[in-house]
Amino acid sequence: MTIIVTGASGLLGGLLTEALRGQGQRVVRMVRRPPEGDEEAYWEPREDVIDLSALEGAEGVVHLAGAPIADRRWSEAYKRELVRSRVDGTRVLVNALRQLSRPPEVLVSASGVDFYGDTGDRVIDESQGKGTGFLADLCELWEGEARAAGELGVRAAQLRTGLVLSGRGGALGRMLPIFKMGLGAPLGSGKQYWSWISEDDWVQAVLHILKNRELVGAVNVVTPNPVTNAEFTTTLGKALRKGTVPMPVPAFALGIGLGEFAREGLLPSHRILPGKLSDTGYRFTHSHLDAAFGAII
Repeated sequence: MTIIVTGASGLLGGLLTEALRGQGQRVVRMVRRPPEGDEEAYWEPREDVIDLSALEGAEGVVHLAGAPIADRRWSEAYKRELVRSRVDGTRVLVNALRQLSRPPEVLVSASGVDFYGDTGDRVIDESQGKGTGFLADLCELWEGEARAAGELGVRAAQLRTGLVLSGRGGALGRMLPIFKMGLGAPLGSGKQYWSWISEDDWVQAVLHILKNRELVGAVNVVTPNPVTNAEFTTTLGKALRKGTVPMPVPAFALGIGLGEFAREGLLPSHRILPGKLSDTGYRFTHSHLDAAFGAII
């Protein structure tokens, strides 16, 4: 079986590629530089260029490519880049699938729980509609391009992923040095819920989605146990055997330091449940935060 992966150079794309190959699958990484060997193929979505021969006959595509959300302050130009890299890139990929005589059986495409906007204390699953905000609008456009693959008879699933916990990078990787110095603190009120998933469960959930034909449309890729930011802070401090700062970082200070990303990415509440994963029998390796931190740290 051949699986195409975009965004394979990223943290999650690399872990997924390793897991697929460990199962004996052939993985072709889509790259934006000259390919090296027959397990890489070229694409340049900015120029609407993609190697159709690599896609022809592949059983599945996992589409993870997109500019990093949290790596820089959001200027208007960078917000346009966030949209372009996701929405336009997905459109290029799906248009390429239209040209194949044998399109893949499944397209699994990235998205995020930001689709729901700020959900407060409400417990919600995939039946909840779209929220408000830049990231919610971005996710809606992004998912819409991926769903278009359904017109080709391709099973299209969108990964509404929460905070992925990894000691190798990502959000937790940036937090660890601060917490190791005993300087971790709640953000804003600390009452906002964070929906999370360990890197191991994220990989296994994607493998589950690739295999399970029942999973179509949006799939929440989070554990069944979201926690408040205050709980997250305390639990991480305990896992590192370090104290935390009881005084929270004020929302206005986060706004000054991080701009719109703080308001959209750190302070909204996401109390999300993995309805479809649970209904199709997925069993989490790390369903509780302390166990996840124990495995990571």
